[in-house]
Amino acid sequence: MLPAAARLTSSADFRKVTRTGRRAGRPRLVVHAVTEPRQAGSTAEPEADLSAARTTATPKVGFVVSKAVGNAVVRHRVARRLRHMVRERVGTLPPGSALVVRALPSAAVATSAELGQDFDAAIRRLRLVDDGDRNSGGSGGGV
Repeated sequence: MLPAAARLTSSADFRKVTRTGRRAGRPRLVVHAVTEPRQAGSTAEPEADLSAARTTATPKVGFVVSKAVGNAVVRHRVARRLRHMVRERVGTLPPGSALVVRALPSAAVATSAELGQDFDAAIRRLRLVDDGDRNSGGSGGGV
């Protein structure tokens, strides 16, 4: 299970990450990410909660698995796989970052390895990790 300190739980935080964060789409999932703020003077009240979360050292991750993915059994299975996969990789993410991982319908039939490959490719595309930082991923090649 993902540690409590690494969970994104507030609906306002989910909204902020999905609306203002950068996005990388893959065949089975979409990753939205907000990293440390670069301009400190332009914060509004809705961002105050998320910026407080970003000051902690642990990156925060949330998951969205809609009914389009499948019935409740399938959605929970996909969410468990995503949580397990991200738990192994949360230490490689930049401190203070916030991510929302949104599963697409094709995630229902994907293996855990395929979900892991898509997540790794998405965070590389978002430049959250370097290609050399992931030595335990198993994605097998450079992009």
